[in-house]
Amino acid sequence: MPTGTMRAAVLTAFGSPEMLKVIDVPHPTVSDGEVLVRVAATTVNGGELFTREGRTSLITGKKFPQRMGIDFTGEVAQVGTGVDTYAVGDRVWGVLPDDTLGAAAEYVAAPARAIAHAPESVSSTEAVSMLTGGLTALIALREKAELATGESLLVRGANGGVGSVAVQIGRHLGAQVTGVTGPRTREFVAELGAEHVHDYSRDGSLPDGRFDVIVDTVGRDLHRSRRLLARRGRMIAVALDFTHLFRSIGYVALSTVHGPRRIRFFRGKPSAANLRLLAELVDAGAVRPVVDTVRSLEDIADAHRALAAGGVRGKQVLAVSAR
Repeated sequence: MPTGTMRAAVLTAFGSPEMLKVIDVPHPTVSDGEVLVRVAATTVNGGELFTREGRTSLITGKKFPQRMGIDFTGEVAQVGTGVDTYAVGDRVWGVLPDDTLGAAAEYVAAPARAIAHAPESVSSTEAVSMLTGGLTALIALREKAELATGESLLVRGANGGVGSVAVQIGRHLGAQVTGVTGPRTREFVAELGAEHVHDYSRDGSLPDGRFDVIVDTVGRDLHRSRRLLARRGRMIAVALDFTHLFRSIGYVALSTVHGPRRIRFFRGKPSAANLRLLAELVDAGAVRPVVDTVRSLEDIADAHRALAAGGVRGKQVLAVSAR
């Protein structure tokens, strides 16, 4: 069992990426029902940019240092009492529950219900790129929107961590997929399976037409996206405009009681069942991991800069190797 300290990425103050450091912190302890994982890789997610900037301080608090990282792949190092589904040495992946951060570290303790065996056909750095985006896209399309074969799907932000998987899952479910992206990623989104690709910089922010399902990963101007819904259309917002947060939340709430074109906002919650399903889709070749760049844990600030700059293709991955 690991003892002493380990390396972990932390936020030392709200602000620029320079506020992110890698320091020594105590090894996590394993409680009943938990599994200790030696982390192989994690990613930087869009929500962590807002955390770093202090936009979610009502949730995270203002005490520093604050841990970073929500998803992980790795190897089981220890199992807690009551866990009989995993053994030391198992290759697993998972997402920390309840908006907990701390996966950007050499080790992480996670509830057994929040992990599953990782897909066998891809590497740890490839697999981790599927986690938060893949779970969000999977739940959005299968459970929330109940996307059906032959329906039209619009994915806004189709080049990002969620959007790139939503395009693939939409295609797998038999939808007619339109992806909205920028000029540098048009061909990339088409390669993922989008039948139509809309360049927001050249053709306007949104395409013409009506869509049965819209997945909006951008969060800004939700009212404009909503206007593109068919009469019985469903819109899933997986991001909000943190610049005008309360207005954005208010508009989503209003849509649920006014008119037929409702907006559903949700955060993809980790569950072993959905993790297993996602692993099956990866191993079957139905969806493929999309990695923009792999960096070391010590280069987390560079990953934040790249994600904030926009135009990424998939995920920013951090490779972690325990000492």
